[in-house]
Parts: sequence; C-alpha cells; structure tokens
Amino acid sequence: MTADEPDAALPGLARAASRRSGAAARARRAKQAAPVEIAEVGPVARVLVDLPLAHLDRTFDYAVPASMADQVRPGVRVKVRFAGQDVDGYVVERAAASDHDGQLAPLRRLVSAEPVLTPAVAELCRRIAERYAGVSADVRRLAVPPRHATTEKEPSPPAAPLGTVQLRDELWDAYPAAPAFWRRLRTGGSPRAVWAAAPGEDWPLLLAHLAAVTLAGGRGTVICVPDHRDVARVDAALRELLGPDQHVTLQAEAGPGPRYRDFLQVSRGARKIVVGTRSAAFAPVHDLGLVVVWDDGDDLHAEPRAPYPHTREVLLERAEIEGCAALVGGFSRSVEAEQLLRTGWAKEIAAPRETIRDRALVAVAGAARLRDPFAGAGRVPTEAHDAVRWGLERGPVLVQTPRAGYVLRLACDRCRTPARCSACAGPLELTGATTPPRCRWCATASPDWACAECGGRGLRAPVVGDARTADELGRAFAPVPVVTSSGDRVRATVDAERRIVVATPGAEPVAEEGYAVVVLLDAWLLLARDSMRAAEEALRRWSNAVALLRPGGRALAVGGDPATPALQALVRWDQAGFAGREADERREARLPPATRVATIRGEPGALDDALTLLALPEHGDVLGPLAPLPGSGDEEERAVVRVPRAEGAALSAALGELQRLRSARKLDPVRVQVDPLEI
Repeated sequence: MTADEPDAALPGLARAASRRSGAAARARRAKQAAPVEIAEVGPVARVLVDLPLAHLDRTFDYAVPASMADQVRPGVRVKVRFAGQDVDGYVVERAAASDHDGQLAPLRRLVSAEPVLTPAVAELCRRIAERYAGVSADVRRLAVPPRHATTEKEPSPPAAPLGTVQLRDELWDAYPAAPAFWRRLRTGGSPRAVWAAAPGEDWPLLLAHLAAVTLAGGRGTVICVPDHRDVARVDAALRELLGPDQHVTLQAEAGPGPRYRDFLQVSRGARKIVVGTRSAAFAPVHDLGLVVVWDDGDDLHAEPRAPYPHTREVLLERAEIEGCAALVGGFSRSVEAEQLLRTGWAKEIAAPRETIRDRALVAVAGAARLRDPFAGAGRVPTEAHDAVRWGLERGPVLVQTPRAGYVLRLACDRCRTPARCSACAGPLELTGATTPPRCRWCATASPDWACAECGGRGLRAPVVGDARTADELGRAFAPVPVVTSSGDRVRATVDAERRIVVATPGAEPVAEEGYAVVVLLDAWLLLARDSMRAAEEALRRWSNAVALLRPGGRALAVGGDPATPALQALVRWDQAGFAGREADERREARLPPATRVATIRGEPGALDDALTLLALPEHGDVLGPLAPLPGSGDEEERAVVRVPRAEGAALSAALGELQRLRSARKLDPVRVQVDPLEI
C-alpha cells in the first residue's frame, strides 16, 4: 500500500456518508409524511404559538395524535410546526371540529403534560396584551416561568395542616372601615378598597391577616410588593401568623429551579397564598379570593419589558376576570388609586386624624433657616443636628438623603461656575474626604483644578451624597456608629441600638423597634426633578421614610419651602388630599389618569409610517413628533397620543391594529408604550 492510497479512498467514503445522510433525511421525511392516527375524542387542539409577531397573535388549530390524546389538555406545553420550523406553544382548548377547511397538521411533540397555563391566566394575558397594545406571547413569558424538567418530576408536598389560627382582628382597630372589608372576605365576598396606612403601621402583618382571613374561607391570595426586601417582610409575617408551608414567594432572585418549584406548588393547588414582585401578579392561584398591591406608586411595579404592564393594572384586571376582592395599599396614595375611589370602583380604608397625630409629628425647616451662619461648610443644618441629638437619646435615627455617593458635583467657590474636567469637559466629583477631584465621565484626576471663569481654586459642593453626609454626622456625633444604605449596599434591617442610619430613598432599613427620629435632607432636590410625577414621587418617598418611626417619633424635612403642597401634605399626613389636588390639576391639563396616553418611539421614517397607519379615536390627538434632545445620543423621535379616558379601550385597539399592520408588512420597528409612567 502506498502512502497516498488512504487519500484516494476519501472521495469514496464521502460519497458513502452522503448516501447514508440522504437516506436518513428521506426516512425522516417519509415518517413525517406518513399518516398519523388522530384522537377520536377532541381531535382538534387550539394552540397559542409563542411568536413575537402581532399579526399572528391568535390561536391555531392542530390535530391531536392518538398517542397524545390522554395527555394533551388545556395549559400544557407543546411543539408545533409553524412556517417550516418547530416552535413552542400552549394548548388552550380541545375541540371536536375546526373551522379550517384543509387538513390539520398534527402536534409535533408534547413537551410536558403539566398544565401550567390556566384558563384564567390565559385570559388575563390576552387582556393585558390588548390593553397595552402588545403581543400575548410576551405577557405569557412574564406569567409562566421557564420549564425546569428535573423539578417538574418532583411531587409538590401538600400544605401543612393549618390548625387553629388566631386571626387577630384587633390589628385593624385603627381603621373604622376595615372590619367591613375583612368580614366580607371571610364570607366569600369581593370587596374592593384603597388602604391609606397610618405611619408606623406594621403593614406586612396586616396584609398577612387578610390572607389568613381569605384562606379561612377556602380561597387564595396574591400579594405583590415592590422589591425583595418587602417580600421578605411579608414572608416573615405570614410565617408568624400561619406557620410554615402555607405560602410561597415568587421572585426572580430565587433561581430557575426553586422558582419553578414554587410556581408548581401554586399551579397544582398545594399553596393558595403567593407573595412576590411583578410576575407574581400572574400566579395561577386556585380559587383566588384576594389580590393586593402594596405601594403601587413605586416605579418597580412597572414592567421594563414589552408590553410594559403595571402590576396594579394587572391585578385589577384579574379581579374583574376572577371576581375576587382587591386592595391597593400604601403610606402614600397614587393619583391612579385616587381615581379608583372617585369612580366608585373602590372604597377607602383610612385612620382618623387623632390616630395619625398620636403616631408621628412632622415638621419642616424652611429654606430661610437652612444654614446656620456659624456652621461654615457644614452639610447638615442646626435644626437637623438638634433633631438627631434628641433622637439618639431614645434610639436609632434615620437620615434620608436623595443622592448616593460622596460629592456628586463641584463648583467654583468664588463664582459658582460648575467645575469641569480639562480633558473631556465632564463634571468633577469627589469620591472621598482625601481624594482629589476627578471626572465623572472619564475618571481623570484634577488635583490642580482652577476655574476657567475667575481663576479661583476653591471648590464648593452644591450636591452631595450619602457618604459625605455620613462623614459629617460621624464627626459631629462621635462615637455613635454611622451606617449607610444605598446602591449595591442596601441593608434590610438594623437593631434597636442607638445609631445613625444614612440612606437613599427606597433603601431605608427597617429598625427593630422603629426610629426615634427621621430627618429628610435636601427636600428641594426630589421636588426639582423634571417629571410630571415629581411631587407625587417625593411625597411617596418621604412618607415611606416617616412611616418607619416608632409611636411618638418625630420627623423633620429640611431644605424645602414649607408652603410647598407636597411638604404641607407630609406635615398634615394628608396624602389623600394631595392626590385629589393632583388629580384635579391633571384633569385640567388633560394628563393621566384623566386621559389615556401612549408614546410611540422610533426612527423618523418608521415613526412617520406608524402615525400614518394609526386610526385615532374620535377625540384623540397627537403631540409631536418630538426630536431627540441635542447631545443625548438618541436617534429616535417620539410622539404622544392622547385620548379622553372613556376612549382608552379604543386607543388600545387602534394601537393594537397598528402593530398588526406593521408586523404583517414587515415595516421598521417602533416602540409603543401605553400609559407610561413618564411622558
């Protein structure tokens, strides 16, 4: 044998391999073309196909093979052939016949016999997609977690015996209207309410009480809260009241296996109480009796993925579908919650004024008294120092500051010109007490900075963060410990020992026995945000901080005009009145929620096509298109579509039809967002 004989054999081997491959392909095609025996009973399966195309957002009929007849039922996952490829889908119905005239393609494969999409949740996904002009496949991805095959094979243990539960109805004694609500829950009713929680309230325990009352009547509960720290608090309250193994928590942080395990416990009926964040609103709870959304004004309730639904709207839609009770609660009140009361959809649960006065005292240090002339460059004014000193004699003190970091912006101490980097003209900042100024954009250090306007070398700090505030308080109240909570270093709780806690809004830890004093620094900064919801959001953040006071505690807001409506509402603890005034002003200005609004974003040509195809309702109007702000780097234009609230359904329908036309014609993409938090 010569050295090149093996090479000479390669073409023959290649031809043989090609013949075998071709034979295998022909065998597969023959198998696929062979007639499949179809089920005799319910031979047609209506399938929702997981495709992100608006013009294909409907059910398609497929034949049910006899081999799958016993396992294919509503809610199971299947594989189907669609447009020449295998795609995922959910069976929503078995039928005796199809409207399709031709021969139906059979289901390719039963992915799982586990019914994970209940009829009620499937209908909820359809309605939410319709309301937000989206595709139901995108909503189903929010509702049903990815399959975890190993977990699915495990049985779900039944709930532990409930035993005797002390329902502790006295928890609601501060709210005269509350007994009527939970008594109707106990007897199987479906009341709807907006709850204005009083400062210092242990709201997780009160929500756990409502879940226990609902469970005692044989029904389930879904409780949605903004973040994982709130989930942990409600979880602990439910364990305290009902014991272990009576509820589950649904949140992405749990990981795919544990999350799917908890989901299956709910879908199989082993648990009837669910606590979680946004996606928990779709939990397939059996015999649902109550849905709750806590702090609905928090922007964490707004889904950042298409079609951008809001937890509050999902739960209210679900209450309509399943005929269950609904509760919207919080220390502050959103304008949307106020709208529920004005339309009569819900009733109010609130504490009387004397109860609120006994729980917290709130004062404001106005702008005129913001700085002590003898305090020099001090960050914290005298009024705040006095309040902190008074509080430390009694327990921990919370100081809320709007910004994280050390010194976020610098300016010339002589002429107030903003300090800029010599390399890229970015803003200068300080990251610590001994570090030189550096650029926030390119990180270039500027130890020899000089003002380009006046030549001055002194720097002042118009905006500082929590780290600088903690530094100053640590020096002023040594040796009292000072801890911070912000960014990626958020504390969940602190003990009852005397300490100063400096936190950014939303990152305030819960004190074991409540704070003796809460100081709200730089109130003007939250009010100065360029947003329609700036005042509403500022009041919500302040209210949540003040609510952490212990009974008889004090709060001080520093750095704002005492006559500002939001600060006045905080002092009087009149968030309901503030929400009412906001609602009136927005109605006059034709802003949400008095109107229904949608934004359409896209490149200029795509946006122009979309506006041309959009069939506006009778009283609708278009604001824009608006060009992107100079220097923003954004190439998209934006248009705002506005209609009266009564035509909101018509607007959603028109936008949905627009999406279907664009999808069918393969036009350039645009992003449609109905009822966005910011316009």
